[in-house]
Amino acid sequence: MEYLILIAGLAALAVIVGGVMFLRPGRRKSRPPVKPADRPVDILPGGTTTIPKEEDQAAPPAERAPPVPTTPVPPVVEIEKPPPGAGRLVRLRARLARSQGALGKTLLGLLSRDTLDDEAWEEIEDTLIGADIGVAVAREITEGLRTRVQVLGTRTPAEVRAMLKEELVKQIGPDIDRSLKTEPHGNRPAVLMVVGVNGTGKTTTCGKLARVLVGDGRTVLMGAADTFRAAAAEQLATWGSRVGAEVVRKEEGADPASVAFDAVKRGIDTKVDTVIVDTAGRLHTKTGLMDELGKVKRVIEKQSQVDEILLVLDATTGQNGMRQARVFAEVVNVTGIVLTKLDGTAKGGIVVQVQRELGVPVKLVGLGEGPDDLAPFEPEAFVDAIIGED
Repeated sequence: MEYLILIAGLAALAVIVGGVMFLRPGRRKSRPPVKPADRPVDILPGGTTTIPKEEDQAAPPAERAPPVPTTPVPPVVEIEKPPPGAGRLVRLRARLARSQGALGKTLLGLLSRDTLDDEAWEEIEDTLIGADIGVAVAREITEGLRTRVQVLGTRTPAEVRAMLKEELVKQIGPDIDRSLKTEPHGNRPAVLMVVGVNGTGKTTTCGKLARVLVGDGRTVLMGAADTFRAAAAEQLATWGSRVGAEVVRKEEGADPASVAFDAVKRGIDTKVDTVIVDTAGRLHTKTGLMDELGKVKRVIEKQSQVDEILLVLDATTGQNGMRQARVFAEVVNVTGIVLTKLDGTAKGGIVVQVQRELGVPVKLVGLGEGPDDLAPFEPEAFVDAIIGED
Protein backbone atom coordinates (compact mmCIF):
# COMPACT_ATOMS: atom_id res chain seq x y z
CA MET A 1 0.00 0.00 0.00
CA GLU A 2 2.77 2.34 0.89
CA TYR A 3 4.44 1.50 -2.41
CA LEU A 4 1.32 2.47 -4.32
CA ILE A 5 1.09 5.83 -2.60
CA LEU A 6 4.79 6.56 -3.36
CA ILE A 7 4.38 5.66 -7.03
CA ALA A 8 1.30 7.85 -7.35
CA GLY A 9 3.14 10.82 -5.81
CA LEU A 10 6.08 10.48 -8.21
CA ALA A 11 3.72 10.30 -11.17
CA ALA A 12 1.92 13.47 -10.08
CA LEU A 13 5.26 15.31 -9.67
CA ALA A 14 6.33 14.29 -13.15
CA VAL A 15 3.10 15.62 -14.66
CA ILE A 16 3.55 19.00 -12.91
CA VAL A 17 7.17 19.38 -14.01
CA GLY A 18 6.33 18.50 -17.59
CA GLY A 19 3.55 21.07 -17.77
CA VAL A 20 5.79 23.84 -16.54
CA MET A 21 8.40 23.03 -19.15
CA PHE A 22 5.69 22.90 -21.84
CA LEU A 23 4.29 26.32 -20.88
CA ARG A 24 7.74 28.18 -20.63
CA PRO A 25 8.18 30.75 -23.52
CA GLY A 26 11.04 30.26 -25.97
CA ARG A 27 14.01 32.56 -26.29
CA ARG A 28 13.88 35.38 -28.90
CA LYS A 29 15.93 34.96 -31.96
CA SER A 30 18.55 37.70 -32.64
CA ARG A 31 17.50 40.34 -35.20
CA PRO A 32 19.40 40.13 -38.48
CA PRO A 33 21.77 43.06 -39.30
CA VAL A 34 20.30 45.96 -41.22
CA LYS A 35 21.24 45.85 -44.86
CA PRO A 36 22.31 49.07 -46.56
CA ALA A 37 19.07 49.16 -48.46
CA ASP A 38 17.10 48.87 -45.20
CA ARG A 39 18.73 51.96 -43.55
CA PRO A 40 16.49 54.88 -42.75
CA VAL A 41 16.43 57.52 -45.45
CA ASP A 42 15.98 61.28 -45.52
CA ILE A 43 13.42 62.59 -47.94
CA LEU A 44 14.38 65.99 -49.33
CA PRO A 45 12.15 68.46 -51.17
CA GLY A 46 11.49 67.33 -54.70
CA GLY A 47 11.45 63.64 -53.80
CA THR A 48 15.24 63.16 -53.68
CA THR A 49 16.44 60.65 -51.15
CA THR A 50 19.81 60.35 -49.45
CA ILE A 51 21.18 57.23 -47.77
CA PRO A 52 23.44 57.96 -44.81
CA LYS A 53 26.97 56.65 -45.14
CA GLU A 54 28.09 53.84 -42.89
CA GLU A 55 30.64 56.05 -41.14
CA ASP A 56 27.90 58.58 -40.37
CA GLN A 57 25.97 55.93 -38.41
CA ALA A 58 28.97 54.20 -36.90
CA ALA A 59 29.85 56.99 -34.47
CA PRO A 60 27.68 59.67 -32.87
CA PRO A 61 28.60 63.32 -33.58
CA ALA A 62 30.21 63.73 -30.16
CA GLU A 63 32.77 61.04 -30.95
CA ARG A 64 33.99 62.57 -34.23
CA ALA A 65 37.51 63.99 -34.32
CA PRO A 66 37.59 67.81 -34.06
CA PRO A 67 38.68 69.69 -37.22
CA VAL A 68 42.37 70.51 -37.42
CA PRO A 69 42.88 74.30 -37.28
CA THR A 70 44.69 75.75 -40.29
CA THR A 71 47.12 78.68 -40.13
CA PRO A 72 46.38 81.31 -42.78
CA VAL A 73 49.24 81.69 -45.23
CA PRO A 74 50.18 85.35 -45.76
CA PRO A 75 50.16 86.48 -49.39
CA VAL A 76 53.55 86.50 -51.04
CA VAL A 77 54.57 90.03 -52.06
CA GLU A 78 56.76 90.05 -55.11
CA ILE A 79 59.85 92.23 -54.73
CA GLU A 80 59.93 94.80 -57.51
CA LYS A 81 62.99 96.16 -59.29
CA PRO A 82 62.42 99.89 -59.80
CA PRO A 83 64.14 101.79 -62.61
CA PRO A 84 67.21 103.87 -61.72
CA GLY A 85 66.81 107.53 -60.83
CA ALA A 86 69.01 108.87 -63.62
CA GLY A 87 67.00 110.09 -66.59
CA ARG A 88 63.61 109.84 -64.90
CA LEU A 89 62.80 113.51 -65.44
CA VAL A 90 63.51 113.16 -69.14
CA ARG A 91 61.17 110.17 -69.33
CA LEU A 92 58.47 112.13 -67.50
CA ARG A 93 58.97 115.33 -69.51
CA ALA A 94 55.78 114.93 -71.54
CA ARG A 95 53.69 114.75 -68.36
CA LEU A 96 55.25 117.93 -67.03
CA ALA A 97 54.86 119.69 -70.37
CA ARG A 98 51.08 119.15 -70.34
CA SER A 99 50.69 121.33 -67.27
CA GLN A 100 53.52 123.82 -67.86
CA GLY A 101 53.31 124.30 -71.62
CA ALA A 102 51.06 127.36 -71.39
CA LEU A 103 53.83 129.41 -69.78
CA GLY A 104 56.31 128.60 -72.52
CA LYS A 105 53.83 129.23 -75.32
CA THR A 106 52.86 132.63 -73.91
CA LEU A 107 56.45 133.77 -73.48
CA LEU A 108 57.57 132.49 -76.87
CA GLY A 109 54.59 134.17 -78.53
CA LEU A 110 55.36 137.52 -76.92
CA LEU A 111 59.08 137.38 -77.65
CA SER A 112 58.48 136.46 -81.28
CA ARG A 113 56.66 139.72 -82.07
CA ASP A 114 58.29 141.97 -84.64
CA THR A 115 58.11 144.92 -82.27
CA LEU A 116 58.29 144.77 -78.48
CA ASP A 117 57.14 147.96 -76.77
CA ASP A 118 56.95 148.73 -73.04
CA GLU A 119 53.49 147.22 -72.82
CA ALA A 120 54.72 143.94 -74.29
CA TRP A 121 57.59 143.77 -71.80
CA GLU A 122 55.18 144.38 -68.93
CA GLU A 123 53.07 141.51 -70.20
CA ILE A 124 56.14 139.26 -70.26
CA GLU A 125 56.98 140.25 -66.69
CA ASP A 126 53.39 139.64 -65.53
CA THR A 127 53.42 136.22 -67.17
CA LEU A 128 56.55 135.28 -65.23
CA ILE A 129 55.09 136.56 -61.95
CA GLY A 130 51.92 134.56 -62.61
CA ALA A 131 54.06 131.42 -62.82
CA ASP A 132 55.15 131.95 -59.17
CA ILE A 133 58.65 132.98 -60.16
CA GLY A 134 58.50 135.98 -57.84
CA VAL A 135 58.52 139.70 -58.58
CA ALA A 136 62.26 140.30 -58.20
CA VAL A 137 63.26 137.30 -60.29
CA ALA A 138 60.63 138.06 -62.95
CA ARG A 139 61.98 141.58 -63.32
CA GLU A 140 65.55 140.29 -63.56
CA ILE A 141 64.64 137.79 -66.29
CA THR A 142 62.68 140.42 -68.20
CA GLU A 143 65.59 142.86 -68.17
CA GLY A 144 67.96 140.15 -69.35
CA LEU A 145 65.67 139.24 -72.23
CA ARG A 146 65.17 142.87 -73.18
CA THR A 147 68.90 143.43 -73.46
CA ARG A 148 69.32 140.35 -75.65
CA VAL A 149 66.48 141.38 -77.97
CA GLN A 150 67.98 144.82 -78.48
CA VAL A 151 71.28 143.20 -79.47
CA LEU A 152 69.73 140.58 -81.75
CA GLY A 153 67.24 142.76 -83.54
CA THR A 154 65.55 140.30 -85.90
CA ARG A 155 64.76 137.04 -84.12
CA THR A 156 63.92 133.63 -85.52
CA PRO A 157 61.75 131.22 -83.46
CA ALA A 158 64.80 129.06 -82.74
CA GLU A 159 66.74 132.10 -81.47
CA VAL A 160 63.85 133.17 -79.24
CA ARG A 161 63.56 129.72 -77.73
CA ALA A 162 67.31 129.40 -77.10
CA MET A 163 67.37 132.84 -75.52
CA LEU A 164 64.45 132.10 -73.20
CA LYS A 165 65.86 128.70 -72.22
CA GLU A 166 69.24 130.18 -71.33
CA GLU A 167 67.70 132.84 -69.09
CA LEU A 168 65.45 130.38 -67.26
CA VAL A 169 68.18 127.78 -66.74
CA LYS A 170 70.48 130.51 -65.42
CA GLN A 171 67.90 131.53 -62.84
CA ILE A 172 67.26 127.93 -61.75
CA GLY A 173 70.97 127.38 -61.27
CA PRO A 174 72.57 124.72 -63.48
CA ASP A 175 75.72 124.51 -61.35
CA ILE A 176 74.01 123.94 -57.96
CA ASP A 177 74.84 120.63 -56.30
CA ARG A 178 71.58 118.66 -56.31
CA SER A 179 73.01 115.28 -55.39
CA LEU A 180 71.48 113.33 -52.51
CA LYS A 181 73.86 112.13 -49.81
CA THR A 182 72.71 108.51 -49.66
CA GLU A 183 75.98 106.57 -49.42
CA PRO A 184 77.06 105.11 -46.04
CA HIS A 185 80.03 106.62 -44.26
CA GLY A 186 82.24 104.29 -42.31
CA ASN A 187 80.08 101.72 -40.52
CA ARG A 188 77.06 104.00 -40.41
CA PRO A 189 74.31 104.47 -43.00
CA ALA A 190 73.35 107.77 -44.54
CA VAL A 191 70.35 109.21 -42.67
CA LEU A 192 67.64 111.23 -44.43
CA MET A 193 64.82 113.04 -42.59
CA VAL A 194 61.69 113.98 -44.52
CA VAL A 195 59.71 116.93 -43.10
CA GLY A 196 56.83 119.18 -44.10
CA VAL A 197 53.28 120.27 -43.33
CA ASN A 198 50.19 118.07 -43.47
CA GLY A 199 49.00 116.98 -46.89
CA THR A 200 52.14 117.62 -48.92
CA GLY A 201 52.80 113.89 -49.49
CA LYS A 202 55.69 113.18 -47.10
CA THR A 203 54.96 109.48 -46.51
CA THR A 204 54.39 108.85 -50.20
CA THR A 205 57.62 110.72 -50.95
CA CYS A 206 59.49 108.45 -48.50
CA GLY A 207 58.15 105.36 -50.26
CA LYS A 208 58.98 106.69 -53.72
CA LEU A 209 62.42 107.82 -52.59
CA ALA A 210 63.09 104.29 -51.31
CA ARG A 211 62.22 103.03 -54.79
CA VAL A 212 64.61 105.52 -56.40
CA LEU A 213 67.44 104.41 -54.11
CA VAL A 214 66.74 100.69 -54.54
CA GLY A 215 66.70 101.26 -58.30
CA ASP A 216 70.16 102.81 -57.93
CA GLY A 217 71.43 99.73 -56.08
CA ARG A 218 71.11 100.97 -52.48
CA THR A 219 69.81 98.99 -49.49
CA VAL A 220 67.19 100.99 -47.58
CA LEU A 221 65.48 100.96 -44.18
CA MET A 222 62.61 103.30 -43.28
CA GLY A 223 61.50 104.61 -39.89
CA ALA A 224 57.79 105.35 -39.37
CA ALA A 225 58.20 108.31 -36.99
CA ASP A 226 54.78 109.71 -37.94
CA THR A 227 53.09 108.11 -34.93
CA PHE A 228 50.08 110.43 -34.96
CA ARG A 229 48.54 108.62 -37.94
CA ALA A 230 48.20 104.84 -37.76
CA ALA A 231 47.72 104.80 -41.53
CA ALA A 232 51.14 106.38 -42.04
CA ALA A 233 53.01 103.34 -40.68
CA GLU A 234 50.81 100.97 -42.69
CA GLN A 235 51.38 103.01 -45.83
CA LEU A 236 55.13 103.03 -45.30
CA ALA A 237 55.14 99.25 -44.67
CA THR A 238 53.33 98.70 -47.97
CA TRP A 239 55.90 100.79 -49.85
CA GLY A 240 58.73 98.94 -48.13
CA SER A 241 57.36 95.47 -48.88
CA ARG A 242 57.32 96.21 -52.60
CA VAL A 243 61.05 96.83 -52.80
CA GLY A 244 62.28 94.72 -49.89
CA ALA A 245 62.97 97.64 -47.53
CA GLU A 246 62.53 96.99 -43.80
CA VAL A 247 60.30 99.40 -41.83
CA VAL A 248 60.78 100.14 -38.12
CA ARG A 249 57.53 101.18 -36.43
CA LYS A 250 55.83 101.38 -33.03
CA GLU A 251 52.31 101.69 -31.71
CA GLU A 252 50.21 104.73 -32.49
CA GLY A 253 51.02 107.65 -30.21
CA ALA A 254 54.58 106.51 -29.44
CA ASP A 255 57.38 109.05 -29.10
CA PRO A 256 58.48 109.97 -32.67
CA ALA A 257 62.07 110.56 -31.51
CA SER A 258 62.15 107.04 -30.05
CA VAL A 259 61.07 105.54 -33.38
CA ALA A 260 63.69 107.56 -35.24
CA PHE A 261 66.39 106.47 -32.78
CA ASP A 262 65.45 102.77 -33.12
CA ALA A 263 65.32 103.03 -36.91
CA VAL A 264 68.83 104.45 -37.12
CA LYS A 265 70.12 101.88 -34.62
CA ARG A 266 68.55 99.08 -36.66
CA GLY A 267 70.10 100.54 -39.81
CA ILE A 268 73.53 100.51 -38.19
CA ASP A 269 73.09 96.93 -36.93
CA THR A 270 71.93 95.60 -40.31
CA LYS A 271 74.50 97.65 -42.25
CA VAL A 272 72.07 99.16 -44.75
CA ASP A 273 73.19 101.99 -47.00
CA THR A 274 70.43 104.49 -46.26
CA VAL A 275 67.87 105.14 -43.50
CA ILE A 276 64.84 107.30 -44.37
CA VAL A 277 62.92 108.76 -41.40
CA ASP A 278 59.34 109.83 -42.09
CA THR A 279 58.14 112.54 -39.67
CA ALA A 280 54.63 113.65 -38.84
CA GLY A 281 53.09 116.53 -40.73
CA ARG A 282 52.99 119.68 -38.67
CA LEU A 283 51.69 123.19 -39.14
CA HIS A 284 54.51 125.66 -39.51
CA THR A 285 52.63 127.99 -37.15
CA LYS A 286 52.62 125.52 -34.21
CA THR A 287 55.71 126.16 -32.11
CA GLY A 288 55.40 122.99 -29.99
CA LEU A 289 55.27 120.70 -33.01
CA MET A 290 58.20 122.44 -34.64
CA ASP A 291 60.24 122.08 -31.44
CA GLU A 292 59.46 118.36 -31.46
CA LEU A 293 60.92 118.13 -34.95
CA GLY A 294 64.15 119.58 -33.64
CA LYS A 295 64.10 116.95 -30.87
CA VAL A 296 63.84 114.13 -33.43
CA LYS A 297 66.93 115.46 -35.17
CA ARG A 298 68.90 115.79 -31.92
CA VAL A 299 68.02 112.23 -30.83
CA ILE A 300 69.16 110.80 -34.17
CA GLU A 301 72.45 112.67 -33.87
CA LYS A 302 73.27 110.79 -30.66
CA GLN A 303 74.35 107.86 -32.82
CA SER A 304 74.69 109.21 -36.38
CA GLN A 305 74.77 112.47 -38.28
CA VAL A 306 71.73 113.49 -40.33
CA ASP A 307 72.97 113.72 -43.91
CA GLU A 308 69.86 115.17 -45.55
CA ILE A 309 66.77 117.00 -44.31
CA LEU A 310 64.34 117.11 -47.20
CA LEU A 311 61.45 119.57 -47.02
CA VAL A 312 58.41 118.41 -49.00
CA LEU A 313 56.45 121.31 -50.54
CA ASP A 314 53.23 121.20 -52.51
CA ALA A 315 54.05 123.06 -55.72
CA THR A 316 50.44 124.24 -56.05
CA THR A 317 50.50 126.30 -52.82
CA GLY A 318 52.60 129.17 -54.22
CA GLN A 319 53.40 131.89 -51.68
CA ASN A 320 51.95 129.88 -48.78
CA GLY A 321 54.49 127.16 -49.53
CA MET A 322 57.25 129.75 -49.25
CA ARG A 323 56.11 130.81 -45.78
CA GLN A 324 56.12 127.17 -44.69
CA ALA A 325 59.60 126.66 -46.08
CA ARG A 326 61.05 129.61 -44.17
CA VAL A 327 59.80 128.35 -40.78
CA PHE A 328 61.08 124.82 -41.33
CA ALA A 329 64.44 126.17 -42.44
CA GLU A 330 64.70 128.06 -39.13
CA VAL A 331 64.00 124.97 -37.00
CA VAL A 332 66.08 122.37 -38.83
CA ASN A 333 68.86 122.74 -41.35
CA VAL A 334 66.95 121.94 -44.55
CA THR A 335 69.36 120.64 -47.20
CA GLY A 336 66.99 120.07 -50.11
CA ILE A 337 63.47 120.63 -51.40
CA VAL A 338 61.08 118.03 -52.80
CA LEU A 339 58.39 119.67 -54.94
CA THR A 340 55.31 117.47 -55.29
CA LYS A 341 52.26 117.79 -57.55
CA LEU A 342 54.15 119.46 -60.39
CA ASP A 343 51.99 117.43 -62.79
CA GLY A 344 48.80 119.27 -61.91
CA THR A 345 48.08 122.98 -62.08
CA ALA A 346 51.44 123.81 -60.53
CA LYS A 347 53.33 126.89 -61.57
CA GLY A 348 56.90 125.83 -62.19
CA GLY A 349 58.38 129.20 -61.27
CA ILE A 350 58.29 128.21 -57.61
CA VAL A 351 61.47 126.22 -58.31
CA VAL A 352 63.32 129.47 -58.91
CA GLN A 353 61.66 131.33 -56.05
CA VAL A 354 62.22 128.73 -53.34
CA GLN A 355 65.88 128.35 -54.24
CA ARG A 356 66.45 132.11 -54.38
CA GLU A 357 64.81 132.85 -51.04
CA LEU A 358 66.05 129.85 -49.04
CA GLY A 359 69.38 129.19 -50.68
CA VAL A 360 68.37 125.51 -50.78
CA PRO A 361 68.30 123.51 -54.03
CA VAL A 362 65.31 121.62 -55.37
CA LYS A 363 66.59 118.04 -55.44
CA LEU A 364 63.50 115.98 -56.27
CA VAL A 365 60.20 116.62 -58.05
CA GLY A 366 56.98 114.63 -57.97
CA LEU A 367 55.31 114.43 -61.37
CA GLY A 368 52.36 112.11 -60.76
CA GLU A 369 50.76 109.50 -58.54
CA GLY A 370 52.58 106.47 -59.94
CA PRO A 371 55.19 104.67 -57.83
CA ASP A 372 58.06 105.79 -60.10
CA ASP A 373 56.94 109.39 -60.64
CA LEU A 374 59.50 110.91 -58.27
CA ALA A 375 62.54 112.13 -60.19
CA PRO A 376 65.85 113.86 -59.46
CA PHE A 377 65.55 117.48 -60.57
CA GLU A 378 67.43 118.41 -63.75
CA PRO A 379 67.25 122.13 -64.69
CA GLU A 380 67.63 121.77 -68.47
CA ALA A 381 65.09 118.95 -68.74
CA PHE A 382 62.69 120.97 -66.60
CA VAL A 383 63.01 124.10 -68.76
CA ASP A 384 62.64 122.05 -71.94
CA ALA A 385 59.35 120.73 -70.56
CA ILE A 386 58.14 124.27 -69.78
CA ILE A 387 58.92 125.91 -73.13
CA GLY A 388 58.49 122.85 -75.33
CA GLU A 389 60.76 121.09 -77.76
CA ASP A 390 62.58 122.70 -80.65
